[in-house]
Amino acid sequence: MQSKKDSFKESLVNVFVGYITAFISQLIVFPIVGLKANIEQNIMIGLYFTFISLARSYLIRRFFNKKEI
Repeated sequence: MQSKKDSFKESLVNVFVGYITAFISQLIVFPIVGLKANIEQNIMIGLYFTFISLARSYLIRRFFNKKEI
């Protein structure tokens, strides 16, 4: 069983990689669909979804760890 600390670390790494991927994707996709956002706005949008993703990832991991007991 994974400890809460290890669950958090795994979620953090997963979300960090996801943030970088999303940020680069936003820079490419936003202009294609006609959205105009400067770098600061892209960072804020990415951070917002990153915090949501971190909480989601951690809670799902803890749910499945608890389910194994």
